[in-house]
Amino acid sequence: MVVVESDLLPPDPAVVVIPLLQEYPAVRYLNPVIEHGETEYFLATRLIAAVRRSALRRVGDVADQADRITRAVDVLMGGV
Repeated sequence: MVVVESDLLPPDPAVVVIPLLQEYPAVRYLNPVIEHGETEYFLATRLIAAVRRSALRRVGDVADQADRITRAVDVLMGGV
């Protein structure tokens, strides 16, 4: 999962995430490929959800791919 909630928001027990899946029907811009280590995942943007922060553990960083992630959320919300 990728946490997509801004660090500027006040702390909350839940956080907004988007799952990363190895097999997912990709739609251009909505489901970009996100690389983590040597593995490629599809960003399953339509499965955006809130989960308990305590249920997550950090295993890496994909901040270098933030533009693709932000664009996918923009496409989901506004079709842009």
